[in-house]
Amino acid sequence: MPNKNILIVEDDRNISKLIKFNLEKEGCDAFAVPNGEDALEHLKRFSADLVILDIMLPKMDGFEVCRRIKQDPKLKNIPIIMLTAKGEEVDRIVGLELGADDYIVKPFSPRELTLRVKAILRRGGAPAAVKEVLRAGGIVLDSAAHKVTAGKKGVELTPMEFKLLATLMERSGRVQSREQLLTDVWDIAADVDTRTIDTHIKRLREKLGKPGDAIRTVRGLGYQFREDDED
Repeated sequence: MPNKNILIVEDDRNISKLIKFNLEKEGCDAFAVPNGEDALEHLKRFSADLVILDIMLPKMDGFEVCRRIKQDPKLKNIPIIMLTAKGEEVDRIVGLELGADDYIVKPFSPRELTLRVKAILRRGGAPAAVKEVLRAGGIVLDSAAHKVTAGKKGVELTPMEFKLLATLMERSGRVQSREQLLTDVWDIAADVDTRTIDTHIKRLREKLGKPGDAIRTVRGLGYQFREDDED
């Protein structure tokens, strides 16, 4: 991650210093601010390659900061990792719905955070091996145009949701474990918490509507993209 500029938005000074220290060990340029207003001002002046954003901030919470970043045409493509003490599923879904790329619950491992930062910075939207256009189950995924339609209706996906869907469609009929998806989609070691997979799958199904039923849960194993006519 050398020369990558990362903005840390965290009001707890000890946590902020810990994150900054670990990122700088990896060669990043990390800058920390204690609130959302300073974060938005920093991004407008200097931008960033990635934002680590706490939710429980004074005055303006992380959800609002995320919303404003994603509504700004000049900032909307900056990836965001939400960082918070809140672990409820609804908070993870809200963050992802607003456009966040990942969600980490405190207390967290600095190694886990670093791995997730590396994964997001390394990714290129969709897997390198994916076909340019995939069609299955009423879903059309155009890798080159980075577009998805489900039932002939356009669907807005985050970069990570797009990559997850592309991976499942490319491996249609094959069961993918959560650990395998973490490795292939997130580029993260399998010992990291796998709940992020379940949250992304749930949100992906909701966005796709009825065609999203092709993403099936295989109890005890993982997930599988399987059309009805494959039974």
